[in-house]
Amino acid sequence: MLQHELKPPVGSRGRRKKVGRGNASGHGTYSGRGMKGQKSRSGGKLRVGFEGGQNPLIRRMARKRGFTNRFRVEYSEVNVGSLARFEQGSEVTPESLREAGMVKTLRRPIKILGEGELGVTLTVRAHKFSVSARQKIEAAGGSALEVGDGAGD
Repeated sequence: MLQHELKPPVGSRGRRKKVGRGNASGHGTYSGRGMKGQKSRSGGKLRVGFEGGQNPLIRRMARKRGFTNRFRVEYSEVNVGSLARFEQGSEVTPESLREAGMVKTLRRPIKILGEGELGVTLTVRAHKFSVSARQKIEAAGGSALEVGDGAGD
C-alpha cells in the first residue's frame, strides 16, 4: 500500500454543518448559538480561561503551576547496607543486583546511596554513587567504580 492510496475509515469524516440556512435545515434561527448573550453575538469571543469574572481555575490553583524537567534522570536506588549480603571480595554489577532482586529493571541507571553499614570488601560497579556511599565502600576496603550508561560510550 502506498501513501496516496490511504483513505480514512468509513464514517469518520462527516460533512461540515451548514448553519443559518433556514429552519427546515434544523440549524436556522439561532444557528446553534443558543439565545441571547455574549457568545451569541458576532465577534463575541472569550479569551482562554475566562470564567465571566469569577476567579479562574488557573489562579485558584496556582500551586499546580511550575516547571517539570523533561531531562530528569530517574535512578534505581540501592543502599550500601543491603550490599552486605554479597560475599567477601565479590564484584557487584547492575546485572548481579538485578539477579539478587535489589533492582526491578536495568532500564534505569543505578545509584548507590549511603544508608546502612558495609562490613565486607566489595568492588561495586554502578552508574552513580552518593558521597557517603563511596566513603563507606572504600572504608570497608572495596572500590566504587562508575559504569557508563551506554548513551555516550
